[in-house]
Amino acid sequence: MNFDIQVESGAPKYWQQNEFLVLDHFIDAATLESMISEANNLRTKINRNYVPGQKKGGSVSSFEVAEHAPVTSALYNSPELITLLSTITREKLLVCPASDPHRSALYYYTEQGDHIGYHFDTSFYKGKRYTVLIGLVERSTSRLVCQLYKNDRTRETEELRVATTPGTMVIFNGDKLWHSVTPLGAGEERIVLTLQYVTDQRMGAVQRIASDVKDAVAYFGIKSLFRSRRG
Repeated sequence: MNFDIQVESGAPKYWQQNEFLVLDHFIDAATLESMISEANNLRTKINRNYVPGQKKGGSVSSFEVAEHAPVTSALYNSPELITLLSTITREKLLVCPASDPHRSALYYYTEQGDHIGYHFDTSFYKGKRYTVLIGLVERSTSRLVCQLYKNDRTRETEELRVATTPGTMVIFNGDKLWHSVTPLGAGEERIVLTLQYVTDQRMGAVQRIASDVKDAVAYFGIKSLFRSRRG
C-alpha cells in the first residue's frame, strides 16, 4: 500500500490540535477506486437507523466489510498503515477484535436529513480508542464539524468544518474530539469509511453490554449483536 503523505508532515499538527489531524489525498487513486466500488456493492447490506435527536443514517458493519470488501479489509489490517498511525499517535496501535462491528465499518448518508449529533467516540475498551475516517463519496454540503480542545479547560474551543472528500483521512483520539455531522441536503450523498484502533483489546463485561446495545440500536441492527457474540 502506497500513501501519498509523509508522517513527518502530519504528526506535529496532530498534537497541536489535541490529537486530531486531517490528511488530504491520503489514499492512492487505484486503491480509492476499488474501495468506492466495494462500498457501492455493499449498499444492499445497509442498516438504516434513527435515534431521535441524535442521528439518522445508514451503516454497514465490519462483518459485511470483511466478507465482501477485500481491498477495504486489507487497508484496515495493513501493517504500513498501522505503523504510520502508531507513529503519529505515539501509541502501539492494535486492530479491534473481529467481534467488534465497528472495527472497519461504512457510514452511508443517502437521505435528506441524515446526520449525527455531537458526541465523543468513547472507548469501551480498557485502553484508548482511535478513530480513522476516510472519505469515499462526497456529493453533499454535509460537513464533519470538529470542536477542538472541548475537554481542555486551558484552551478556547476551536471549531473546524471538514469536507471528507474522496481519499481524505481524518484521525483522532475518540475521547478527545467532540464532533458531529451536519444534515444532508436533498439529492445529496456522502459515504465514509470508519476504522477503529485500540491500545488494549480487552473490554469489561459491563462495557461490552453498553457497546453491544449502542451498536445494535444506533448503527447495525439486532442481527449484528448476535454476530458479535459469535465472534
